[in-house]
Amino acid sequence: MTIKEAQELVDNWIKTYGVRYFNELTNMAQLTEEVGEVARIIARRYGEQSEKESDKNKDLGDEMADVLWVLICLANQTGIDLEAALKKNLDKKTNRDNMRHLENDKLK
Repeated sequence: MTIKEAQELVDNWIKTYGVRYFNELTNMAQLTEEVGEVARIIARRYGEQSEKESDKNKDLGDEMADVLWVLICLANQTGIDLEAALKKNLDKKTNRDNMRHLENDKLK
């Protein structure tokens, strides 16, 4: 599925099942909450914190999909074509950083 198709899929789901989009501020708070859930899993599973028994069955992929879902909602309601924005962002990074990381001794 393309990013554009994902945006259309989310929009259709909202219109069919979700009644309407939450407002942008509510979705921003929701995005922050979802990113926090991803951070919690990563900190405990891959970081130095011990993983609580109640967190061991949490699905990292599902939590990442929640982040993507809310990000797509925000893009849809603010008129952002995420596919075009990502392409533009990659071009910017390539032009700006095409040698930066290759020449970084810390990464060798």
